[in-house]
Amino acid sequence: MEDSGKTFSSEEEEANYWKDLAMTYKQRAENTQEELREFQEGSREYEAELETQLQQIETRNRDLLSENNRLRMELETIKEKFETQHSEGYRQISALEDDLAQTKAIKDQLQKYIRELEQANDDLERAKRATIMSLEDFEQRLNQAIERNAFLESELDEKENLLESVQRLKDEARDLRQELAVQQKQEKPRTPMPSSVEAERTDTAVQATGSVPSTPIAHRGPSTSLNTPGTFRRGLDDSMGGTPLTPAARISALNIVGDLLRKVGVRLPPPWMKMCFSAGPGVQTFPKSNKWPSLRTAKQHRRASG
Repeated sequence: MEDSGKTFSSEEEEANYWKDLAMTYKQRAENTQEELREFQEGSREYEAELETQLQQIETRNRDLLSENNRLRMELETIKEKFETQHSEGYRQISALEDDLAQTKAIKDQLQKYIRELEQANDDLERAKRATIMSLEDFEQRLNQAIERNAFLESELDEKENLLESVQRLKDEARDLRQELAVQQKQEKPRTPMPSSVEAERTDTAVQATGSVPSTPIAHRGPSTSLNTPGTFRRGLDDSMGGTPLTPAARISALNIVGDLLRKVGVRLPPPWMKMCFSAGPGVQTFPKSNKWPSLRTAKQHRRASG
């Protein structure tokens, strides 16, 4: 020991030293015993607590075991249900996949049909535009044909009217010749009677004046014109061999020519009418109009005058 080699100056000092040391160890022993008692008490309490916890844990373990068994049974049931549902789901997925494949095929067919319909629609639109253009062209040609038919009908009406006028003019010329023959018989001492050849020339001049050209009026050139009363009178005087007509014969012939020109559509101005009805001897000149009315103007004039 460390204290064995310690030296003391006196025995009393050594005794005090050992007393103090004994008291120290005694105090330590008491403290150790106290700690032991406390430890034993704590151990007993801890042991009791551990036993309580052990019982609780065992109870908990039994509960957990029973819960585990119940969960295992539920797991087995759930596995069976899952397998059943899995097989059912697989069958449903297979059916849905088949439906999807059919739907895709139908979709592809519908898209192809839509493209065909769009192409057919484009073809129909092009055909519609072509039909509309053809219809417009046909309408234009139809309108032109209608206008041409109306023009031809107008020309036909004009021709019929002119034929009637020519026939009436022939009748009036025949009456005029008869009247001239009667007047010349009455005036035989003063005027020599015209021969039959001269009468035929007069009839020819009247017919030439009232003849209708085969070319339509609307298509004749500006140089083509009808016989004016002046030319008719000159032709009549030439056919008569220069023999002047009586005033009554002149007035009757000029009335016939004026009526014919009114039928054709030529409007005679008032000065021309005055010159036309003058009965003086010799050749008279008459103003000529370079602007002849069209068939439509003549038809309107006939409607207004008829």
